[in-house]
Amino acid sequence: MTFRVFVPLDSTALALGADATSRAIAREAERRGLSVEIVRNGSRGLVWCEPMVEVLTAAGRVAYGPVTAIDVPTLFDAGFLQGAAHALCLGLADNIAQLKRQQRLTFARCGVIDPLSVEDYGANGGWVGLERALKISPEETVAEVTASGLRGRGGAGFPTGIKWKTVLGAKADQKYIVCNADEGDSGTFADRMLMEGDPFTLIEGMTIAGLATGATRGYVYIRSEYPHAFAIMSRAIECARTAGKLGSNIAGSGRSFDMEARLGAGAYICGEETSLLESLEGRRGQVRAKPPLPALRGLFGKPTVINNVLSFASVPWIMANGAAAYAAYGMGRSRGTQPFQLGGNVKRGGLYEFAFGMTIRELVEGIGGGTNSGRPIRAVQVGGPLGAYFPSSLLDTPLDYEAMLAVKGMLGHGGVVVFDDTVNLARQARFAMEFCAIESCGKCTPCRIGSTRGVETIDRIIAGQQREKNLTVLEDLCNLMTDGSLCALGGLTPIPVVSALTHFPEDFARGPSALAAE
Repeated sequence: MTFRVFVPLDSTALALGADATSRAIAREAERRGLSVEIVRNGSRGLVWCEPMVEVLTAAGRVAYGPVTAIDVPTLFDAGFLQGAAHALCLGLADNIAQLKRQQRLTFARCGVIDPLSVEDYGANGGWVGLERALKISPEETVAEVTASGLRGRGGAGFPTGIKWKTVLGAKADQKYIVCNADEGDSGTFADRMLMEGDPFTLIEGMTIAGLATGATRGYVYIRSEYPHAFAIMSRAIECARTAGKLGSNIAGSGRSFDMEARLGAGAYICGEETSLLESLEGRRGQVRAKPPLPALRGLFGKPTVINNVLSFASVPWIMANGAAAYAAYGMGRSRGTQPFQLGGNVKRGGLYEFAFGMTIRELVEGIGGGTNSGRPIRAVQVGGPLGAYFPSSLLDTPLDYEAMLAVKGMLGHGGVVVFDDTVNLARQARFAMEFCAIESCGKCTPCRIGSTRGVETIDRIIAGQQREKNLTVLEDLCNLMTDGSLCALGGLTPIPVVSALTHFPEDFARGPSALAAE
């Protein structure tokens, strides 16, 4: 009898020793004369349990974690290949509370399948959306995506259907599909996790986009710090092409779409769509003025659909299950689900996919278990390094686009970072300005110079130098950057600064001696 054991190959699991765990399982099985097939799957997103090892039993897949190489002999002694009890046993994976509560649409297969098996992907609901897109007209596909209410998951929240309709209607001899996988926001890892755990979902979504808009060529621009995701994505594209899911005759339909992965240039600004296009064309990543919009004049001057990984990865589910089924999730104008990435000082960090509308408190305390330090929560930042810092009084705000805007924040890419009561928000505000100064492409003065002056001004405030005067200067700088910056980097940097000033003013009045004591 051959036992099937699943060990994750996700970067987080690898960093926590998954390769060593896999080798230890293989060695121990050989030593005991047992036949074990080890499948390297993606992560289910329960980071605090990684490496999370699963074994297939008659009752289902039983999970154990976190499993280190040292734990392996005791697992074999306990009979884990039969799903037996052990101190590390988490029970049936599907019944783990933090998994069972989720509404997994985009990440339904992540951590379940072999990420490089075309057959495994198909056996778990893959390619159904593509098959439908091949049977209906491009206009019908665009109408389906529009009716679903899908909005850009990269942070801007722009309706995906409108972007696709614009490219469909554009006249050109060549059109492109570009996936922005330059996931640079601190506290975010959903794009990486999906590319490493279920890359065919992204391939299918981009192919559907190509069929819907008349584009025949696609590129996945992957963050340079993601070599593992780049390698898996590149291999998955080759597998899909070999299986006839990409190329000049997709699934025997006579229709064409092909794609390739490109490694990014290592700059945060390349996550901005026009800077990304500049980089793809072989130039320094700098922001382009708009108009013209990329949908009309994008890559190499041709009409281009640019969407985030999660936007494209949502499309196969929509096409397979229908726009109405997708739109049934969420609230207001925020339809469907959002993979929230929970990190920072939190007990159960990880990726959790829920319909829009869950509150910050429900996510951080109900799912995340509160702070890992056990101290009270003082602030939660939503939306990456350019997102607002929310005090405890705003933690009952729903996680959706409009609700975030109403409290002067943003949802961004779904990153949520938790801080306990030891955090100093004046220092965090300084970090935001410094981050902008370092990552600015330098093209526009408000971002390039404003952020540098912002760091200097906050330093003077912290040092107690003419505090009221410098607070006025900082406010003016924030207004200038918001109104005058060419792109979102400079335009959004004031959000964390202003939120820190608004909700935690005491941290800007503590003086240098108090900060030094920290």
